[in-house]
Amino acid sequence: MIRIATRRSPLAKWQANHVAGLLRSNEPGLEVRLHELVTRGDRILEVPLAEVGGKGLFVKEIEDALLAGDAEVAVHSMKDLPAALAGGLVIGAVPEREDPRDALCSPRWRTLDRLPREARVGTSSLRRGAQLKALRPDLRLEVVRGNVETRLRKASGELDAVVLAYAGLRRLGLAEHATQVLSPEEMLPAVAQGALALEARASDAATLGRLSRLEHPETRTRIEAERGFLARIEGGCQVPIAGHAVVEGGAVRMRALVASLDGARIIRGERTGPATEARAIGVALAEDLLSRGAAAILKEAEGKAAGLGAPKRA
Repeated sequence: MIRIATRRSPLAKWQANHVAGLLRSNEPGLEVRLHELVTRGDRILEVPLAEVGGKGLFVKEIEDALLAGDAEVAVHSMKDLPAALAGGLVIGAVPEREDPRDALCSPRWRTLDRLPREARVGTSSLRRGAQLKALRPDLRLEVVRGNVETRLRKASGELDAVVLAYAGLRRLGLAEHATQVLSPEEMLPAVAQGALALEARASDAATLGRLSRLEHPETRTRIEAERGFLARIEGGCQVPIAGHAVVEGGAVRMRALVASLDGARIIRGERTGPATEARAIGVALAEDLLSRGAAAILKEAEGKAAGLGAPKRA
């Protein structure tokens, strides 16, 4: 039997059930059960994640369940994983990635350029907010938390639009609510957006063997570049950071940015190199951005966070 630790949100359960189906398809008759958990990030819905510790809040309880032996596998949205995993745990497999782009959902206005001046746009992401302000400084950004369906309802009511991950909409069968899918040139995705992380204990050889059959090598290469960038940039959760890699032949091309919260300053960069050196390419791109102004943005953001007493991302 395999027990999969997961959050209880509809999207998290879809992802866990998807992985359960992949495991069963490789091993007919395998018993797979979900071990559902409520994380601290699920309980705190009134404030932005950046003010309470960042996306790692969606991970700790699930990793604790793995370490305690209450589950063999944890399924995460890869973008929720901090750069460093808990000791004793590894990413056992990275399945094929879903579309990593962001989507504007606006039943009334449809596209970003049609939104009226000072339109109210909902997002819980500093990354999306900064890039939206760079494209449309007039927009009024509103913090929205909760599951995908809750956010979509706000786009049809109190807000003019919300911006969500297109991958989540596709996985939940809600892709028709995306009225504009934003290209990476318009809005660079979050590091690892659209990818899943299948986490397991490093000592559990049997489970790691099962997970290895779910590995998608191209997705792993892209994620290695993006998470290499994340690990070196050390931006925590208080700074808008984006990173997106593609594999072209035997090469990986990585684009990234670090922005001020208001989108007034955006440091962008790009680097290409052998796919076998994906992580090093991400690290080198981070070094490039840091040397061209990103370090100053990070320092300024850390100072503001310290003044507010906001915890850093673990």
